[in-house]
Amino acid sequence: MTQRLSRTTQPGLPQYPERMIQFGEGNFMRAFVDWQLQQMNQQGLFNGSAAVVVPIGQGLGGLMAEQDNLYTVLLNGIMQEQPVNSREIITSVSRVINPYSDYEAYLALAENDELEFITSNTTEAGIAYQPEDRLEDAPPSSFPAKLTALLYRRFELGKKGFVIIPCELIDRNGEKLKEIVQQYAAAWNLGEAFLQWLDAENTFCCSLVDRIVPGYPRDKAAELEAELGYLDKLMVTAEPFLFWVIEGPAWLSERLPLAKAGLNVVVTGDMTLYRERKVHLLNGPHTAMVPLAMMAGLETVEDVMNDETFYRFVRRLLDEELIPVLDLPQEELLSYADAVLERFKNPFIRHELASISLNSISKFKTRLLPVLLRYQQERGQLPPLITLAFAALLLSYRGDRVKRQDSAEVLAVFDQAWSQPSTFAASILREVSLWGRDLTQVPGLAEAVDARLRQLQSSGSRAALQQLVRSEV
Repeated sequence: MTQRLSRTTQPGLPQYPERMIQFGEGNFMRAFVDWQLQQMNQQGLFNGSAAVVVPIGQGLGGLMAEQDNLYTVLLNGIMQEQPVNSREIITSVSRVINPYSDYEAYLALAENDELEFITSNTTEAGIAYQPEDRLEDAPPSSFPAKLTALLYRRFELGKKGFVIIPCELIDRNGEKLKEIVQQYAAAWNLGEAFLQWLDAENTFCCSLVDRIVPGYPRDKAAELEAELGYLDKLMVTAEPFLFWVIEGPAWLSERLPLAKAGLNVVVTGDMTLYRERKVHLLNGPHTAMVPLAMMAGLETVEDVMNDETFYRFVRRLLDEELIPVLDLPQEELLSYADAVLERFKNPFIRHELASISLNSISKFKTRLLPVLLRYQQERGQLPPLITLAFAALLLSYRGDRVKRQDSAEVLAVFDQAWSQPSTFAASILREVSLWGRDLTQVPGLAEAVDARLRQLQSSGSRAALQQLVRSEV
């Protein structure tokens, strides 16, 4: 019987002191942040590990403990026109802490002077203020509230602050996180001295992450276990491409020497252009393709790219609706779009549409809604492909459609709106809580969405797409 990956079955693996607190133990953070720590450690540039905090009650802490916090990252794809097929045991996670079962162990992180950095990925919905959270809660429910409690304990101990780099895919994530921490500090009456310490001793950085991480390779698990010689329930596949933009002070490049380790990481004073390019041209097509493709029975991004109708949809979405409204050099955008399509076609990566569909409403708001609004304002008409994708997304949140993966609050809003199908479009577009504005005020949008909803329900997504993309790209 194949033995489970552990320090017993893999003796001699290095261990490092804790220098980072990481909120989130999911596939992305393990194949992105922790993988990068590993690369720095191997070159003697960092000598540190991450103490990982489970942001919600259910997590992978048990599995991580069973494997002594070891797991394998599998990089598969094409990099600089060369095939990449690597397997690496990651040793840069020291432990996983579940604040729901051991809150004191979580707060005790504040006592460690060697901890310098905090990173997070709690999904796009994770950076949010929840007024019911209290300092006395053990733990508070939201990620920013947990962070505030930890920072306050650090302040009470009279210790230095942290460099805080959230990885959630929301605009100005570092600034937003800091604002919510300040909001909790005010609501909890933590005092002016704490707010001053928060400003003076902590550096909140906005950041942008880019690496496609499909996660656990279910379809090849047995084959890979035979190849590796051990059982690993936490192995994670990723593409070799990686890009991380951190908006922060210049000295950060020395304290966190990612670029020095040869990693594709940029520390800059303004990340705006990088963010717009990536969020709209890589994340945008992902969010647009998912509801339409899943409705047509497709399962992966590769399936989409190998399907003539859906490939045309993605290509035209990029060329006709996304690139034209971005205020960046067109040649650079076209080059980036071509690279995105190449990454989407990666035959070594099984990137499941279902995994991309998590929290799709907040993703649409961030990735595609700004483009839809800008397109309408500049051209006086709605972008047809984004509008169709929007209608398909709304339809996917009907109870009898594909399995919905979103917060209970979002699902409750949809269930209420779908209880009156005849007025659904106007009802859901009016929900400021979802979109940040009343979308019925966008000329023609409610009528167009309602028409597309009826078309999708009567003829399906493939037929609807074929009407829009039947001309050659």
